[in-house]
Amino acid sequence: MRALALALLLACGAALGLSSDIAASSLPPEARQTIALIKAGGPFPYSRDGVVFNNREGQLAQKTRGYYHEYTVKTPGARDRGARRIITGREGELYYTDDHYRTFRRVIE
Repeated sequence: MRALALALLLACGAALGLSSDIAASSLPPEARQTIALIKAGGPFPYSRDGVVFNNREGQLAQKTRGYYHEYTVKTPGARDRGARRIITGREGELYYTDDHYRTFRRVIE
């Protein structure tokens, strides 16, 4: 019964787009570099870095417009910006997605 409850809880979290937390040290090196750039205030390599993330997918907590911002995480070998992003919240929270906003993992520093 306990295993079933845990499986249901994980499935519900995945359905909401929040897979789990991830330690910053476990992120790909490119994501850690993006976080360092965010903390330093740039400069950012992509013109769309820092734009408002509107959370249209509804995967993160609903907040007022302008609460979230997005930053590109370089994807080696990609010809475009790729699917990886760091999303920041106004209160300092960080989220990582590697599947273009389908799922998010809260970054724990």
